[in-house]
Amino acid sequence: MDIRELLRTDLMIMDLKARTKAEVIDEMVHNLFEKGVIKDEEAYKKDIIKREEEGSTGMGDGIAIPHAHNEAVNEPAVMFAKSEAGVDYDSLDGQPAHLFFMIAAPEGGDNTHLQALAALSQVLMNPDVTSALKSADTPEKVQAIFADAVARKEAENKAQEEAEKQADNAPAGNRPYIVAVTACPNGIAHTYMAEENLKKAAEKLGVDIKVETNGSEGVKHLLSDSEIARAKGVVIAADKKVAMARFNGKQLISKPVTSAIKNPEELIQTILDGKAPAYKAEAGEEESSSASSNDTVWGSIYKQLMNGISHMLPFVIGGGILMAISFIVEQYMGGAKSPAFIFLNNAGNMAFAFMVPVLAGYIAEAIGDQPALMPGFVGGFMATVYSGSFGGAYTANVMSDAKSAAGFLGGIAAGFIAGHMMNGLKKLCKNLPKSVEGMKPMLIYPILGLLFIALIMYFIVNPIFSTINVWITNFLNHLGTGNAVLLSLILAGMMSIDMGGPFNKAAYVFASGAFANDPHSTAAAGLMAAVMVGGMVPPFATALATVLFPKKFTEQERRAGVSNWVLGFSFITEGAIPFATADPGHVIPSCIVGSAISGALIGLWHVSVPAPHGGFWVTPLASNPLGYILAVVIGTIVAGLILGFWRKDADEK
Repeated sequence: MDIRELLRTDLMIMDLKARTKAEVIDEMVHNLFEKGVIKDEEAYKKDIIKREEEGSTGMGDGIAIPHAHNEAVNEPAVMFAKSEAGVDYDSLDGQPAHLFFMIAAPEGGDNTHLQALAALSQVLMNPDVTSALKSADTPEKVQAIFADAVARKEAENKAQEEAEKQADNAPAGNRPYIVAVTACPNGIAHTYMAEENLKKAAEKLGVDIKVETNGSEGVKHLLSDSEIARAKGVVIAADKKVAMARFNGKQLISKPVTSAIKNPEELIQTILDGKAPAYKAEAGEEESSSASSNDTVWGSIYKQLMNGISHMLPFVIGGGILMAISFIVEQYMGGAKSPAFIFLNNAGNMAFAFMVPVLAGYIAEAIGDQPALMPGFVGGFMATVYSGSFGGAYTANVMSDAKSAAGFLGGIAAGFIAGHMMNGLKKLCKNLPKSVEGMKPMLIYPILGLLFIALIMYFIVNPIFSTINVWITNFLNHLGTGNAVLLSLILAGMMSIDMGGPFNKAAYVFASGAFANDPHSTAAAGLMAAVMVGGMVPPFATALATVLFPKKFTEQERRAGVSNWVLGFSFITEGAIPFATADPGHVIPSCIVGSAISGALIGLWHVSVPAPHGGFWVTPLASNPLGYILAVVIGTIVAGLILGFWRKDADEK
């Protein structure tokens, strides 16, 4: 794809009116929407803002490159805008930005446009190009400047690749040689700008360098073992996971990707001066990718748990809803002997049977990588079928023994134990002779991993968690109305605290875990109803408030309110996030109150929904359809009115 196809003249704004960073984003995103590049203005803007929260895209030297991958993008495009006065964009050098490039990349876009975007990012590091752009007064001149610069840069890159191939097979020269890796979460701009600046700094310091990029189009210029071996040291400029074990023993400095854009000479000089420490690979990194991370312990645990849950959800939703539909068929279309009931119920049960093993397997995989996947799966499966006592037997009929199994909580424990167990096993095997290196992933890890997880699950995890699981199940099944109201109120209110974040996920996981342990339990189905109504209220409430109090919201917010009717109907809480981000002090408390009231009504009216997702689409499955609908309506009205009366007019904010 030619850069001139991406950098369209009809999208350019040669005299940007915006005076603040927020106004720049609003003006450019709206222009993309009006020109048909994006189909959902709010969704795309949300990802642009999210990227800015990860780190400003103000590159310095008067340039800013806001960018995002998003499913709202109809076609890849680069929008150019220029501000004569300049805008404070939180740039790396603290100076105003004058040149803006908003990159719109579709989710799962092909490599052709990603390669063009990479070339664009590299070209922007050329001061001659930026100087020419500041002087350009027409869109055609801007496009011509880029077309020429990109063509020259592509030719330069090709020549450099050929030189690197020859250098890899040639004896080492007199110049110092280092290697580097650049990577950022989106992999559109920062990755390649960091690469370009490292190369320029290396040339200035008289150093040969090869830079591996981990961008949207995958890993490019992959470092070979021989290149790493002869390098004096390694520079890692990355904000995402990269393969680290290959650098074991090498002098290495690891910094955020912006450090390579802002201070590339400092990073290289640290290696040249021998001030970077030698990197020591952890036990779990021998066959895996790892990365330096600033995550806290709880942050890491949360990510590992979410890895399991994200892989588990399709089994929960698909299996749970098919099972629920089968109950309707049983009641209205022929009873338990109906072929339709038997088929749907069996299909749902089969998917549900995989739920806990998949959860445990992918928690383990997030900790110990691929070798931990099998022990995690087996540990999760053992958690679903164990009878709960030392003398208990295993059974192939998972669902029949679910009430006395270790269940969902046991599966979570199995995943974490299997992951850390595998890392420990790798550490134990680290000093084995090189002659048995190939046996570790194919023989040693699977056999010992299975043996250890079976022993741990059989003698420790299952006896403990089966007892806990039985207690929780009995507690839920014997909830009085007062306790049911309180628990439903808390879970529903949690759904609105962060609308998709840890509190929201914790409430949903608790309810879906109880439902998974006993899908036939009315109490567990009641918890599912509570979290669903709690998750539907925020998008409905914001939509209602934009209708009843239009003066309190901007035009963009009113447009977003329209789409929130559909999102709320489908139990997609995230539709309220743009409102909560813009005005958290009013939106979040209002929604929490409304969701909590809805949840309390679910408990009071004993409403249950034997499905783990679906919103109003699964209303026919509810034990009390009218109560289910009324709980959402009442909570929505309360939250919408609180938000509307509480909030100031849009022109006063």
